Amino acid sequence: MQYRFLKPRYWSTWLLLGFIRLMVWCPYPLQLGIGYTLGRFLRLVAGRRWRVTLVNLQMCFADMPENTRLKIAKNHFASLGMGVIEFGMCWWMSEKRLRRLVYEVRGVEHLQAARAQGHGVLLLAGHFTQLEMIGRILGLYTDLHLMYRPIPNPVIEEVMRRNRERLFDRAIPRNDVRLLLKSLKQGKPIWYAIDQGYRGKGNIMVPFFGIPAPTNPALTRLAHTSQAPVVPFFGERLPGNRGYRLEIYPALEGFPTDDPAADALRINRLLEGYIRRAPEQYLWSHARFKKVPRE
Repeated sequence: MQYRFLKPRYWSTWLLLGFIRLMVWCPYPLQLGIGYTLGRFLRLVAGRRWRVTLVNLQMCFADMPENTRLKIAKNHFASLGMGVIEFGMCWWMSEKRLRRLVYEVRGVEHLQAARAQGHGVLLLAGHFTQLEMIGRILGLYTDLHLMYRPIPNPVIEEVMRRNRERLFDRAIPRNDVRLLLKSLKQGKPIWYAIDQGYRGKGNIMVPFFGIPAPTNPALTRLAHTSQAPVVPFFGERLPGNRGYRLEIYPALEGFPTDDPAADALRINRLLEGYIRRAPEQYLWSHARFKKVPRE
């Protein structure tokens, strides 16, 4: 670990990481309970993220009663808090104990069938609050490379990168397309999520819950270039402290096409179906649409 991370400015980050690691030793119901309480605190200090959550839900579920949307928003922040605790569970919990939290895994045969084609696999995921845990569970059943987006806090970024590289075969920064294609050429499954708002060069506006949203068309290009099948997967944190369910679906037929917007719309509709199953677990606090009021 670099000595610059020991500067006083990072002490609060180290305290947070120490707290998260300490929680690994607690019973699972207590872990989620602490995460729930942490999420309630996060909501009180969230500021713009709370407003973004409310606006996103209002745009996506305009026909839903306001009190129902508010309940989802509050539960979303509780889920965020649980997700923070789950980072520690993913990184530092023993595999034996982690396996006891797996309630159900379906569809591993679909991943095996896709791998048999010999072009690698693009494992399509969405940004849910429990995504790190679901990815860790997926890694119990297959070797796995993952794409990730570096985060601004250098201490958390370093700890996250080191643990991901220890637990998975390879962690690929979001912009390293060359390394991504190399992994696919080696026949590896790549954990890949593209459902966050993308305002970079080449973005296209594609409906998400019927609302135009800036979208990354890269999946179509990658699938064309690599000939890798696209295999969706979805996971959820189950109520009642039952653990986690992971579902892997058959590779998308007729994908990609020559129309990136049509491909992106197809992906968005898939995600919408998954989101409706556990709406509070989706990352509503991310500014998915082009404009979100600041006040």
